[in-house]
Amino acid sequence: MATESNIKRKSTRRLRVKRGIRKKISGTATRPRLSVFRSNRHIYAQLVDDVAGRTLAAASSMEGDLEAARPVDVSRAVGERLAERAREAGITEVVFDRNGYRYHGRVQALAEGARAGGLTF
Repeated sequence: MATESNIKRKSTRRLRVKRGIRKKISGTATRPRLSVFRSNRHIYAQLVDDVAGRTLAAASSMEGDLEAARPVDVSRAVGERLAERAREAGITEVVFDRNGYRYHGRVQALAEGARAGGLTF
């Protein structure tokens, strides 16, 4: 069973990794940042233009018609939906921001779904 200090250690580690990632990458209007947020129940992704401070497209598992038996399958569908919305906005290239999460499981499935939908990163 996870203790409170163990949970705090994990969350502070993720934030430290996130800061390191954000030092290195930034999104522009032509090549926005694909930012991923993962909660225990849902997954969210958005394309961010950091220069203008705007969100260009977004998708999440909270949208009603995304239902699947496995969370990984839902994450892949979110990635495909985000890629579809990006194409409508004229975006084909992005910079992937895993937001401090390991590239594994739901985060990896979302990235693969976005690639399958036509985004390159």
